[in-house]
Amino acid sequence: MFSKLFGKDKNNDAPKAPEIMGLYLGGSFELADLKLKLLEPELTIENCARSQLIQAVGQANLDSGGTMLRFYTDDEAFLQVITDGGLTENHITDVKLWHFYETQTVGDDKQWQHCLDTLISQPTYNLNGHTYTRVWDAVGETSPPVAVTETTYEEDGDTSTTDQFMMLYERALDNDRYESLLVVGEEKIIGQNKDRCLVLSTGFDVQPTDLTING
Repeated sequence: MFSKLFGKDKNNDAPKAPEIMGLYLGGSFELADLKLKLLEPELTIENCARSQLIQAVGQANLDSGGTMLRFYTDDEAFLQVITDGGLTENHITDVKLWHFYETQTVGDDKQWQHCLDTLISQPTYNLNGHTYTRVWDAVGETSPPVAVTETTYEEDGDTSTTDQFMMLYERALDNDRYESLLVVGEEKIIGQNKDRCLVLSTGFDVQPTDLTING
């Protein structure tokens, strides 16, 4: 469905960053105003920008053989596209718009280990008065965070690499819709130092009719 609605000629002068569905570094997209007006009262976020500019792009390979692409925007958000088996519109399996909710610095190794062992992955997660249920359950009693390494491409040509340890949660909304919660421990090596933080983001599913790609 996505491939029928979106398309963009490849620009030879574009930055060396992943592109899909007409989304690219320096591009922009519009969100359907009517859907947001109906959905936003149930969401954690408020005043989601209808027009968003892509300021950075991230890419990570998944253990499943798929790829995670993230298009970071000027609304403290990122549009996440998951593909399986390739990097074309025909391979897209999931699209979500995420907004950053909270970022906490992890100060030492003990706190970091606590995040990895206990905090990131729990059967349920409480946030802002709502309870979210873990989605990525493993066989057995424990469900460890999913580990990926993301390469991020900036508009000025810089790239960086971040190790991420993630868990996905969700809660039910009206009309068979869901709000998702992503809990991530991020670790980046800067010089001889380890920059670590715990990042919480909330998101919702995006359908082809919800997006207009500018370009």
